[in-house]
Amino acid sequence: MSRIRVVTDSASDLPEEYAQRLDIDVVSLTIRFGEEEFTDRVDLTPDVFWAKCKSSKTLPETSAPSPGAFQAAYERAKRDGCDGVLALTLSSLLSATHQSAALAAEAVRDVIDVRVIDTMTVSMGQGLIAIDVAELAATGAGLDQLIERTEVLMKKTGVVAALDTLEHLIKGGRVGGAKALLGQVLSIKPLVEITGGVVAEAGRQRTRAKALSAVAKVATAHAPLRRLALIHGACHDVATLEALIKDVPCEYPVIVTDIGPTVGTHGGPGIIGLTWIEG
Repeated sequence: MSRIRVVTDSASDLPEEYAQRLDIDVVSLTIRFGEEEFTDRVDLTPDVFWAKCKSSKTLPETSAPSPGAFQAAYERAKRDGCDGVLALTLSSLLSATHQSAALAAEAVRDVIDVRVIDTMTVSMGQGLIAIDVAELAATGAGLDQLIERTEVLMKKTGVVAALDTLEHLIKGGRVGGAKALLGQVLSIKPLVEITGGVVAEAGRQRTRAKALSAVAKVATAHAPLRRLALIHGACHDVATLEALIKDVPCEYPVIVTDIGPTVGTHGGPGIIGLTWIEG
């Protein structure tokens, strides 16, 4: 039997209880508010992050972990008696995190066997893959088997979310002011999805209620599901989306969890969505 540790990064939004139970090592990205720098989920919880977003005049920024942070995780695995590591990173098209993980793997190649996979997704799309693969690792599966499983899961994984505000896009200069203002006036709620490893627009709705309904319909269209997670950032209507998906056939219970600082930086407060793995 092999003992393989799964390593991922904090953009996965993986709930702490799953990381602990499945021995998943989570490497943190860095969040900056102007001159202030924080380590995602270490000295900046989701609650504190969202509160800072409300009070800050500057848009937060994210930066990838250093190769040294991943190297430390790989070396921890070796010290703990693991035979190898499977590192699952957020999409390389969204962050340099994958590059850091790969450089670190090269640095420890004489110490421990590390394989790095770009999941081509983010948030609990990435997190659900990590959970599924870590459960298989717990049965004694080897690296090759875990890689094969990951590649199958990646083809079945989806992420869709509704943005509540365009404020973060405006602050970040990501859209022209006039277009953004028009969106605010019309109360347009954009939907986004992860396609080919990048964030793409998935439609627009006029109201929050319609946006939640549209998000639920996208996920439901992929049923039956193996895994499903509801992700949200500083939302008061989580129960509404929960009610819309309560009858979606799914092998495992729905995971409801916070969107952390890494993804929240780009999505803004009020972001809410669903991630899934098809059955």
